[in-house]
Amino acid sequence: MSISTPGGPERRPTVVSTGKKPAAGRPAAGAKATGAKAGPNKSGSAQRAGGGGKGPRKPITPVKVSQGRSWGPIALFVAVGVLATSIIGFGAWATFKGSQSWEDKAADIAGIVNYRETDPESLTYESHQSGKIEYKYSPPVGGAHNNAWQRCLGDVYDAPIAAEHAVHSMEHGSVWLTYRPDLPAADVEKLASVIRGNDFMLMSPYEGLDSAVSLQAWGYQLKVDSADDPRIKEFATTLAQNASIEPGVPCSSGNYTTGTGTEPRELAPPTGG
Repeated sequence: MSISTPGGPERRPTVVSTGKKPAAGRPAAGAKATGAKAGPNKSGSAQRAGGGGKGPRKPITPVKVSQGRSWGPIALFVAVGVLATSIIGFGAWATFKGSQSWEDKAADIAGIVNYRETDPESLTYESHQSGKIEYKYSPPVGGAHNNAWQRCLGDVYDAPIAAEHAVHSMEHGSVWLTYRPDLPAADVEKLASVIRGNDFMLMSPYEGLDSAVSLQAWGYQLKVDSADDPRIKEFATTLAQNASIEPGVPCSSGNYTTGTGTEPRELAPPTGG
C-alpha cells in the first residue's frame, strides 16, 4: 500500500511499507545514528555506534630531534686545559732555570764564546802593567791590565775608554758593553737602558768593532748585529758580578777612573793583583 500526499509547494517523501517490522534494537531504515556508543566488541574495545569504529589509535612514536654539540663549554674546557698545562710547564721551566748555575745559564746563550775553556792562556797575567797593552782579542776579554779600573756603576760613556782600565773592571766582575760608534742614537739609547744604573756594568763606543754590539765579561764574549737582540740583556744580567775572578771587590770605590780616551791613566804605581 502506498500513501501519497496531494501536490503542493512541499511534498512528503513516499513511504513504502514492506510489511516487515524493524528488528528489535536496530533503528528503522532511514533513521539517523543517535551517536550512542556500542558495547564492547569481541576484542573488548569500544566502537562507535553504527559499527563505524576502527579500534583504538596506535600510540604516536615521539620524534627525536637531533641537537648539535654545544661547542662553547668544549672550547672553554680546552682553553682551561691549555692554560693549566702552560702554567705547569712554565713553573717547571722556571724551577729548572732557577736551579742552574750561572755558568750553565751562560752556556745556554746562543753565540757566546767561553775563552775560559777555549783559550785560558789569553786570560793569565802576572801583575798590573803601565801603558798600552796588546790584546789577542778585540775587544779584549781579560788578561793583563792597568792598576786603575774604569768605574762600572752602570756608567754609560759617550766616548771610547782605555781597554786596560775596562779589563780591570771585568776582573772585578763587570760586564763591558761596546758598540760601533756609527750606531744610530736610538740604538745607543736602547743599549744604555740595559746598562744604566746597574752595578758591575759599563758601556762605551769602540773603534773598529766588527759587529754592531759586543759584550765582554772576564773570559766571555758575545757579538750581535742588532741593539734589539734579547741576548744582550741576558748576557749582562747573567754574567755581571758572577764572572768575577776577584769576588767582593767593588766598582764603586778605590783606584778607579771615569775618564775617556784610549790612553790608559796612571793613578797609582802598578802593583800585583
